[in-house]
Amino acid sequence: MQQSLRPVDAAQPSRGAEVKVEGLAKRYASDTSVVVALDGVSFVAAAGELLAVMGPSGSGKSTLLHLVGAMDTADDGRVTVGEYEVTNLARREQPAYRRRIGFVFQRFHLLPALTALDNIAAPLLPYRVDFDKHERASELLAAVGLAGREDALPSELSGGEQQRVAIARALVNDPMLLLADEPTGNLDSQTGAEIMQLLVELRGRRGMTLVVATHDAVVASSCERVIRLRDGLIVDELVVPDDVDADEVLERISRLDATA
Repeated sequence: MQQSLRPVDAAQPSRGAEVKVEGLAKRYASDTSVVVALDGVSFVAAAGELLAVMGPSGSGKSTLLHLVGAMDTADDGRVTVGEYEVTNLARREQPAYRRRIGFVFQRFHLLPALTALDNIAAPLLPYRVDFDKHERASELLAAVGLAGREDALPSELSGGEQQRVAIARALVNDPMLLLADEPTGNLDSQTGAEIMQLLVELRGRRGMTLVVATHDAVVASSCERVIRLRDGLIVDELVVPDDVDADEVLERISRLDATA
């Protein structure tokens, strides 16, 4: 049975999903050794929360997002997102779950032969919906600040513009959870700050839960809570109070970084 998706301008936006991670472990074996990517990680992200998962390359950030997004399978532990027990989904059930979440990656993964509009609409093409797919794509393109660029190919867009298209594509299914893996990693500092501000604004307007994996303290400082990973373990956590200014937040996160 084909899924019917709600219009993007529905009066009530999707409520974000709670993300519950319990004792999550992932190991990768080679001929000579075993690499422990995650080693018993546990945390809860509240519905609608903006959470940063921070750490250097190899700390387990991407592995964590891949497991939450059902792009990989855990060796131990449990992940629950909303009503979905992700780690217990059968293979045939995973596509339906993935349609409820959005992904934004460091590499934009746009199809080079498709226009910006068609790249955004592409995830909808296999499904019957009760709205105009390209109208939704056009609305999302405007929401990320690219109204008028519908016919542009990825090669005609800057890096920041390509990431905006990728963000719009991630929102096309009206997700309850958005996973962003180093979303500013391929961008200069100013463009990266603009992309992070856009993600924060979209999360606020749409009510979704947003989990951002980053090595960048400036990106993490935009979030409500920061979890720091090292060698597959949570080693620090910082809750950001509403009444603390941005410079102080950045200083606190930088101190976490310095102790790693």
